Amino acid sequence: MEKNNSGQGAAATVPADLDRWNWGAFLLSWIWGIGNNTFIAFLMFVPLVNFAMIFVLGVKGSAWAWRNKRWDSAEQFRAVQRRWAQWGVIAWLGFAALAVALFFGISAAFKDSDVFKLSLAKLQSSEQVTQMIGTPMSTGMPTGQMQTSGPQGSASLSFAVEGPKGKGTAYVEAVQDLGQWTIKRMVFEQDGTRQRLDLMH
Repeated sequence: MEKNNSGQGAAATVPADLDRWNWGAFLLSWIWGIGNNTFIAFLMFVPLVNFAMIFVLGVKGSAWAWRNKRWDSAEQFRAVQRRWAQWGVIAWLGFAALAVALFFGISAAFKDSDVFKLSLAKLQSSEQVTQMIGTPMSTGMPTGQMQTSGPQGSASLSFAVEGPKGKGTAYVEAVQDLGQWTIKRMVFEQDGTRQRLDLMH
């Protein structure tokens, strides 16, 4: 049986069957590094180095973890690294779910805003837009930015618009003054032709 000399740094011999890609190190980088006494993982915080470092951790992580920390056995090492990989997958799925929820939450808030309602009313009242895409009109989820500070604010949004005859994109810039939103600029661009209508003139 091969001698267990884990935790002895560079003097430790890494069993060949353990020196493999480490998903926990790849997915959790510096968090994994703390748990495995592999503090080189903190290079994740160095600009330009960080992107390459996650791949270096994936390749070298198992060997570094074996050398930097004392393990009871190869079996324990494998079991612990499997758990790190599992937690890495769970963490990234959680981050992805949070990002999706945040995106749709912000988009839903935009769609419920006075700016969006004013914009939709402007589209529906435009004879030119009606001639281009027809009615009834349906819209996609708005994206962009909206900032408010007390009774003042500004917004810059865009959203897809579709009717029975065609579709396009609406671009809106608005300001809030004393709690009242006013559209300052609004353009509709028809898909395909790229024809643009200034809806404020």
